[in-house]
Amino acid sequence: MAESILINFTPQETRVAILEQGIVQELHVERHSTRGLVGNIYLGRIVRILPGMQSAFVDIGLERTAFLHVADILQARIGDVANRESRPIEEVISEGQTLLVQVIKDPIGTKGARLSTQVSIAGRMLVYLPQEKHIGISQRIDEAEREALRERLTRLVPADEAGGFILRTIAETADEASLQDDINYLRKLWTALKQQLTTSPVPCLMYQDLSLAQRVLRDFANPETERILVDSRETFQKLNEFAAVYVPGITGLLEHYNEDRTLFDLYGVEDEIQRALSRRVDLKSGGYLIIDQTEAMTTVDVNTGAFVGVRNFDETIFKTNLEAAQAIARQLRLRNLGGIIILDFIDMDQPAHQDAVLAELRKCLSRDHMRMTVNGFTALGLVEMTRKRTRESLARVLCETCPTCDGRGQVKTARTVCYEILRELVRESRQFEAREYRVIASQQVVDLFLEEEEQALAMASDFIGKPISLQGESGYGPEQYDIVLL
Repeated sequence: MAESILINFTPQETRVAILEQGIVQELHVERHSTRGLVGNIYLGRIVRILPGMQSAFVDIGLERTAFLHVADILQARIGDVANRESRPIEEVISEGQTLLVQVIKDPIGTKGARLSTQVSIAGRMLVYLPQEKHIGISQRIDEAEREALRERLTRLVPADEAGGFILRTIAETADEASLQDDINYLRKLWTALKQQLTTSPVPCLMYQDLSLAQRVLRDFANPETERILVDSRETFQKLNEFAAVYVPGITGLLEHYNEDRTLFDLYGVEDEIQRALSRRVDLKSGGYLIIDQTEAMTTVDVNTGAFVGVRNFDETIFKTNLEAAQAIARQLRLRNLGGIIILDFIDMDQPAHQDAVLAELRKCLSRDHMRMTVNGFTALGLVEMTRKRTRESLARVLCETCPTCDGRGQVKTARTVCYEILRELVRESRQFEAREYRVIASQQVVDLFLEEEEQALAMASDFIGKPISLQGESGYGPEQYDIVLL
């Protein structure tokens, strides 16, 4: 499937859109002031061990301490690969100890970064595992090809040298010279990093992963990529230099975009970003999805909407669910949704229809580079799935919790606020003595007091035996009010 990559660069942020057949499939945003941490290697210090959780908090120099679970500590693993167990964390590490750790998950919400002591350094063709003697092959490569590729890579890695490698999908057709260059580069990088360990302070950043624009060339470009458009001349030149050294095979794909109309406007990416921030996703048939992202999970609800079908009710539901499966796979990539995801398809009575929808969903998800698990339909007709989450979703990067409703998605009515104010006036009058009580609130609440709730305000004034005045403030939110004692 023909693929294009658009890179929009400004001094404040880099935005990347991946298009397949002209349709936006993925969006990535990196703010230069708050770059992602995944892949970064730090020299950290253990500040607290929690035996009950088999975890530890590690200071790596960030605002929040990072989180290290015993399962992510290489030294804690015992037994062979198939039957590995973990020793108790208190037997492996101690408070105050210095550790070399790598970020495997960015800070998300109130949680700190998640760490691992198993360091890996990604190259173009390979991932280097300096602490493990292991040769691995990407799961996305066909089973029939894996053994031949493993033997080929084993020939390039001397048996007496430490470290192992994982061959990435893009290296499936690479020649031995390219693989050898990647091996030499990664080993040189690791040697330089080890030399810094003896002189570096704690905590300290030892290695920073590539910028988003560089990761595009390393991770996203593939044999199906036809062109990579960059709208900044300076960034285009830097990427050309980077590609010439590390990914020479894609230098011919890089193009500098220099037209009057902005790159993201020309390909409709700006509109796609706005739609990706909406709860509702309309389907061509007239049905629609409702996507809700919460702290615990993401839910997707499928509705027929205006789609009435052409045959019968079962066929209408089946067609809607098939289209929804395609749209859901795209939205997960587009919005970078991860963690636990619950899909509520419209109930289908026929098992054959359920199997077809599930097969369509898995087929559409197969193009996603994130690791996923998809379970079948539950007794309630829900599909449970997970998608690996390493970075914040698009909405969490671009948006923040609404200060008016505090993330509830709804606010109290003006009448509810009026009645709260009346109760508060009674409480205030019993605690404090005043000549007059002044209510400062939004204009909508004040107008309601002056019209429909005028009698209630008068009754409250008679009850407390003091006059009550009103003051409308345009800057006050729907639920905001103050009572001033005069």
